[in-house]
Amino acid sequence: MITVRPSGQRGYADHGWLRAKHSFSFADYYDPAEMGWGALRVINEDRVAPGTGFGRHGHRDMEIVTYILSGALEHQDSLGNGGVIRRGEVQRMTAGKGILHSEFNPSADEEVHLLQIWIEPAVHGTPASYEQQALPVDAMRGRWRLVASPDGADGSATIGQDARLSATVLSPGEALGYALAAGRLGYVHVVRGHLALNGIALAAGDGAKIGEETELHFAADDEAEILLFDLPPTH
Repeated sequence: MITVRPSGQRGYADHGWLRAKHSFSFADYYDPAEMGWGALRVINEDRVAPGTGFGRHGHRDMEIVTYILSGALEHQDSLGNGGVIRRGEVQRMTAGKGILHSEFNPSADEEVHLLQIWIEPAVHGTPASYEQQALPVDAMRGRWRLVASPDGADGSATIGQDARLSATVLSPGEALGYALAAGRLGYVHVVRGHLALNGIALAAGDGAKIGEETELHFAADDEAEILLFDLPPTH
């Protein structure tokens, strides 16, 4: 079963300095039918204006992955971590028992375009932590590149959940498969481009909830960038 979540049905917020599209319920956007998919709770597509950002605020018990599409984002947190993340890198923050952080666009003239992803952890109350990993775009071309996983395999960011986030960039006409283990859930988010998933047309910003499927087939119409979540079953 594959259920499409069309881009145009996402929640939308325009705060001037921030324009955000919400795949699932978030902040002032609430849809009881869109509260997440399995352990996946949030996919926000954010565009942050130059010289602005998210002031210092707190989180608890969430695995937060930031995937940069363009521009740069400067991070500071209560653990003493700080740095700038750009396209070709991924950031993971385990909120655990609590963390304060800020995220700021340091550019004077370029917006930062990003996806912020929240995955519910398997265990609450763990120590908060942070990491930043390389994620070269060329390493995604024509193959799955692991972005986040429970064991940090292949240089991926380590998250406290039995979930795996992978990314690929497919050329026009290129195809790629993925095998989901029986009972696992999947979720696809199309970053850019047009493609077919098991014959179902998807475009940039679309999502697809996947259940009771074990073989996935992706075929790109034009250059397409895809995120694929391999999620534990719900009980």
